[in-house]
Amino acid sequence: MKFDRYYISAEIKKNLAQLGFKRPTDIQFKAIPSILNDEDVLAIAQTGTGKTAAFAIPVIDKIHRMKSSRRSYGIKCIVMVPTRELALQIGEVFKSLSKHTKVKTFTLHGGVEQDSQIAKLQDGIDVLIATPGRMFDLINQQAIRLGAVSTLVLDEADHMLDLGFIEDIKYIKKMLTQRHQTLFFSATFNDEIRKLAYSQVKSVAIRIQISPKDPVSKNVSHFVSYVEMDDKRFFLENFIKENPESRIIVFVRTRVRAERVAKAMERAGINTLAIHGEKDQQQRSEAMQQFRDGACNILIATDVSARGIDVPDVNFVINYDLPEKCENYVHRVGRTGRGVKRGMAISFCSSEERELLEEIEAFLSKPIEVMKVGKSAYAQLVEAPEKDRDNLRALVAEHDAWLNKSGAKKRKPKKSKK
Repeated sequence: MKFDRYYISAEIKKNLAQLGFKRPTDIQFKAIPSILNDEDVLAIAQTGTGKTAAFAIPVIDKIHRMKSSRRSYGIKCIVMVPTRELALQIGEVFKSLSKHTKVKTFTLHGGVEQDSQIAKLQDGIDVLIATPGRMFDLINQQAIRLGAVSTLVLDEADHMLDLGFIEDIKYIKKMLTQRHQTLFFSATFNDEIRKLAYSQVKSVAIRIQISPKDPVSKNVSHFVSYVEMDDKRFFLENFIKENPESRIIVFVRTRVRAERVAKAMERAGINTLAIHGEKDQQQRSEAMQQFRDGACNILIATDVSARGIDVPDVNFVINYDLPEKCENYVHRVGRTGRGVKRGMAISFCSSEERELLEEIEAFLSKPIEVMKVGKSAYAQLVEAPEKDRDNLRALVAEHDAWLNKSGAKKRKPKKSKK
């Protein structure tokens, strides 16, 4: 069924058409009617399958129909998310889908000064997309009031649990005094998430699970190549140069690794952007905007950003380092092949990462297809930089010979006076 046949407001249908959304994805098809019907929903679906729109469309529609003007009389919906990047991504989706409607949305996160945020809240909003830290700061300052909230959305619920936000979730639930709808959305689902979810939703909550046997989207082809740790930079350089027009996200384990890989690519003449937790919000936002705009096609990121990158035309994901948490593999490779587009992910696995690979494959319940690299091709990639170093040594030796020939003398150390 196409969106234009859904019982949603004409304004939202217009926005969907302008965004190129014609038919709902599986998660949207199954979740939207239940949410419109005010039911609690627990939804598990792969990354990149349209989960955000699955709850944004019905939430906006319900608020739009309820209001008689654009004037807002209190927050109607709170969307809690674990990271700033994800908050900004979801905020953009809500902004796009709420155009031409009476719904006012606002994204709240840390890393920026509070005064302008408080002023915006005082103007009146309907939907608040927020990270827990800044939201609770402003609740304690009484800049956020929860008396009118009728819908609570917990997105990336598994990651919120990993980051220790369980008590925050329970606390906010207790503060919602009026009857409200609770929506849980996640890409992965384990016993802890199940226990958390069922403790916070009504017993008659609708459970929706899309493609439970394979957490990786069918739009993503993913492979592993066995590459030793010290050789990874040569393989990455070669891959980027063989795909010069492609948009690529490279995931590494730590911020130090991110900077080192960025510098290694810079030495190879490749322009990159790096985002990680040590960069301030403005730097991260600017880097993401440049990546979206195509000013730079190579983004190097840590897992702090894995769930907040929603760029539709990412051609490749490279796992330069394998993630230490199995779930993060799904979220990383889900940065490509989003919506109806197809993508490819390649993981570089070193000898010391074989155990991590086994854990990931156990989580996926199947082996990852191996992209073999022949011995001669491997040697050629790794040995080429060695030749460059030999050339550099020859240049240095030639320079030293020229100095000796020109009569340049080394400065002798002064004799110490006794």
